[in-house]
Amino acid sequence: MTEKNFQRKAPGIFRILIAIVYDALLIVAVLFFATAIALPFNSGEAFESGQFLFALYLLLTCFLFYGWFWTHGGQTLGLKSWKMTLLTRDGRPISWRHAALRFLASLLSWSCLGLGFLWMLFDKDKLSWHDKLSGTALFMTNNDK
Repeated sequence: MTEKNFQRKAPGIFRILIAIVYDALLIVAVLFFATAIALPFNSGEAFESGQFLFALYLLLTCFLFYGWFWTHGGQTLGLKSWKMTLLTRDGRPISWRHAALRFLASLLSWSCLGLGFLWMLFDKDKLSWHDKLSGTALFMTNNDK
C-alpha cells in the first residue's frame, strides 16, 4: 500500500461507530444464515442457551466473516462505505494472525462495556485496545486512486 492510497490520519470515533452499525446489520444476516445451516443438525429444533458448540460455531462464523474481509483488502462493508481500511500500523495488509488477535482483543474491548473502543478518545495515536493488542490500525482511504 502506498501513501497515495492511504492517509495516515486516524478516523474519528463517530465514523468507526457508524461502520460498526453497518457491519452489525450484515453480520446478523450472516448469523441467521449460519443458524439455518445448523438447524438440521439439531433436529430442526431451536438451539438452547446451554448448547456450547452452537455458540462456538457462531463465534467462529463471526471470526471467519471479519477475518476474510480484513485479510482480503482490509475492508468490511462498513469500513468501505465510510472510507476506512484496516492495515498493520506500518501500512501493510494484515495477516490471519493479526485478524485473530484483533478479533479476540475486540471481544475484550466489547466485554468491558466498550471501554476498549472509547480508549481511542484518550490515546495519542487514537488506537483502541484491539488495535494496540493486534498491531493494527484503521486508516482513512483516499478518494484519489
